[in-house]
Amino acid sequence: MQFTVVTGMSGSGKSLAMHVLEDIGFYCIDNMPPQLLHKFVDLCMQSGSKLDRVAIAMDIRSGESFEELCGQLMQMKLDQRLDVKVLFLEASDEVILKRYKETRRKHPLDTAYQGSLHDAIAAERVRLNPLRGIASYLIDTSYLSTSQLKEQVKSLYLEKTSDSMMIQLTSFGFKYGATTEADLVFDVRCLPNPYYVKELRPHSGCDACVRDYVMSFPQSRKLLEKLEDLLDFLIPLYVGEGKSQLIIAFGCTGGKHRSVTFAELIGDYLSQKGLCVHKSHRDIQRDRV
Repeated sequence: MQFTVVTGMSGSGKSLAMHVLEDIGFYCIDNMPPQLLHKFVDLCMQSGSKLDRVAIAMDIRSGESFEELCGQLMQMKLDQRLDVKVLFLEASDEVILKRYKETRRKHPLDTAYQGSLHDAIAAERVRLNPLRGIASYLIDTSYLSTSQLKEQVKSLYLEKTSDSMMIQLTSFGFKYGATTEADLVFDVRCLPNPYYVKELRPHSGCDACVRDYVMSFPQSRKLLEKLEDLLDFLIPLYVGEGKSQLIIAFGCTGGKHRSVTFAELIGDYLSQKGLCVHKSHRDIQRDRV
């Protein structure tokens, strides 16, 4: 089981790191009390493969019990069933001060140090030193943009950063209403319609006979080629911006033949390139096209 504890200085970007881990498939929990850690790990182990990637944010918000965390993590590292990692985020005092002034949020130690943010930050560094010493990964976020921090976190846990983005290929029929959730929509009603071929009408674009018919026309093949070229250009840009999901929709009249054909073919093309792809067809089961 892959188990990551996200910790570090308040205001260093731990919440953003947790969002990234959640987007790439980790089960994430924020601010779990350290005394519950072993019980939670036992529950995860009992779940089998249902919880095989877990990330927990733990920091000084836990109060006095936080001091127990370092020892507990050292014990967990001895368990051969667990792949335990500590992701430690930090930033300079000046940057943390600026971030707190911009957000106007209270530091977790604000009350203990009578509102002195400088003293609270200094005390937090001292308390975090033992965890910093056993950190598997250390990221200084002082001069990182949001997208740069996302990219660094992804690079630690993914073989390819493109794995962080799910691409959903979907088809729909304009006669039943255009899709509203897609990032990219392509209208393929300009292509010859299999609906008017009696033998093909009961079939869908998931069937080879419909695909072969649609792709038998030179304009269909040319459109597919141009779409592949366009997506080869666009997808790395979306990945670079930190997008976690890209929805690409194809629409035809009834959502059963041409749009399904293109969603299937583009989905297969992107899958062959090693991208994470899911296909769905909104209107394929409707009785009439």
